[in-house]
Amino acid sequence: MTLLPAPPLTRFAGPGDLTARQPPEERGLPRDGVRLLVAREAGLAHARFRDLPAQLSPGDLVVVNNSATLAAEVDAVRGVRGPVVVHVGGRLDDGTWVVELRTAPDAARSVLDGTAGESLAVAGDCSLQLLEPYPGPGSSPTGQGNRLWRCAVRGSGLTRHLLRHGRPIAYGYLDRRYPLSAYQTVFGVRPGSAEMPSAGRPFTAELLTTLVSAGIGVATVTLHTGLSSQEVGESPQPERFEVPATTARLVNATRAEGGRVVAVGTTVTRALESAVRADGTVAPAAGWTERVVSPEEPATVVGGLITGWHDPQASHLLLVESVVGPELTQRAYDAALGSGYLWHEFGDSALLLP
Repeated sequence: MTLLPAPPLTRFAGPGDLTARQPPEERGLPRDGVRLLVAREAGLAHARFRDLPAQLSPGDLVVVNNSATLAAEVDAVRGVRGPVVVHVGGRLDDGTWVVELRTAPDAARSVLDGTAGESLAVAGDCSLQLLEPYPGPGSSPTGQGNRLWRCAVRGSGLTRHLLRHGRPIAYGYLDRRYPLSAYQTVFGVRPGSAEMPSAGRPFTAELLTTLVSAGIGVATVTLHTGLSSQEVGESPQPERFEVPATTARLVNATRAEGGRVVAVGTTVTRALESAVRADGTVAPAAGWTERVVSPEEPATVVGGLITGWHDPQASHLLLVESVVGPELTQRAYDAALGSGYLWHEFGDSALLLP
C-alpha cells in the first residue's frame, strides 16, 4: 500500500451532526439550491450554487466529469461468518474486480479479516472468490488486515448481477435508501463510477445554460471513481480516465488567454493533471491514472475548484491544498463548520479560487 507523502495541513474536528442525511430535494431545495461558500484570498462569501455564474468570469472554463454512477453495492454471505455488504470498486483489465467488504446491514465499517481463497455467495448463481489484497498486502493503513481485495467472479457475470440486484453505495449515515437516480449528475452519460462524482450533483441544465450564456465555457472529462472510503494515510486507488482532444484544446486555449480552468471536483482535477505534458500543456490522454495530486506534486493547470466538504485526514484534502493552498483551505473549512454547511455527497459546496 502506497502511503500519502504527508497528512493534510488543514485541521478540524470533523462535521459531527452536519452530515447531510438526505438529498437536498428531500429538504425542500432544488439541486442548485444548496449553499455555496466562495473562498478567495480577498475574503469569503456565502451564496447558493445557482449563483455560480456570477462568481466566475467570461473566458473561464468549467470542466465536469461525465461519468455516471453504478449500482455497486450488493449483499453477500461469508459462509459461517454470516452476511456482509460488498462494495464493488470496478473491473480490472484482466477481468478480475476490486471489492471492499463492509459490515451488514449498513456498511458503516470495513471488514478487515478477509482471507485469500474465501468465497462469498451473492444472489442467484453468482459468487466472488477473494484472490489477493489490492493493490497489495496490508491494504489497511494500520497494517491490521486488508480493506480492498482483487476477486474473481464465479457463475453469472457481476455486471449483470449489479444491474439486477445492485443499489447505490451508501455508508450508513443517510436517513434511508435513495434510488440510483439521486446519485446521477446532469452530465453523467458514461456509466462506470462506483460512487457518485458528487461535486457535480448541484448542476442543472438551466445552470449550465446560464454559464454558457455568460461566456463561461464548459468541457468534459471522464474519470470513473473507485471506492471513496479511504482511511487515514491511504492513497487514492488507480482510476480509469479520459481527457478528450477537444477538452485538452479548450484547457490550453483558456490558460493561454488568461482564463481560469475550474475543475468540478477532485475527480476532474486528477484527470486533468494526469494529462499534463512536460511543457505544462494538456494532451489527450486515456487509461489508468495513479496520479496523486498533493502539495509535494501540485496541480499545474487547475486554477479553481468546485468541491464538496471532505473529512479530516482524507486524501482529497491534500488535493484541495495543492490547488488553493493550506491557508485558504483552512479558512474555508473553519467558515463552513462555523456556518453549518452540510457534508458528504448530498451536502453543500465550495468554490475555491486562489
